[in-house]
Parts: sequence; structure tokens; C-alpha cells
Amino acid sequence: MTVVERREIALVDLLDRLLAGGVVITGDITLRIADVDLVRIDLNALISSVNEQVPSPFELPAPARPPAEESA
Repeated sequence: MTVVERREIALVDLLDRLLAGGVVITGDITLRIADVDLVRIDLNALISSVNEQVPSPFELPAPARPPAEESA
């Protein structure tokens, strides 16, 4: 018989570890009635923290500028 050590980890610590290294979530869901596929959902998600060392893969929008005033 094998003895397994049980450790409790706070949810905050678990999230910190996952975000520090990143985590990929994948899955497939298919709704089927009478062997006919009605809906299929594919999930591919990457969850990671963003900082100066790991920049965001998305471009930030340029700041909005007020319209130029026309001189008379």
C-alpha cells in the first residue's frame, strides 16, 4: 500500500503558479441527438500573466485625440 502525502494549497498560490508559467486549456463539446451532431464547440485558451518581460500579444489602441479646431 502506498502512502500519499496530502498538501493543501491556497487558491491564490495556485493561481499565482499557473499565471507565472501560463496554462493551456483545450476541450471539445458535442451535443448529439439520435446520432446526429447538432452543436460542436472547440475550446483552445491560453491563460498567462502579462508584464514587461512577457508583453501582450495584442496591440494596444492608440490614445484618442480630440478633433483639431479649425481657425477662421
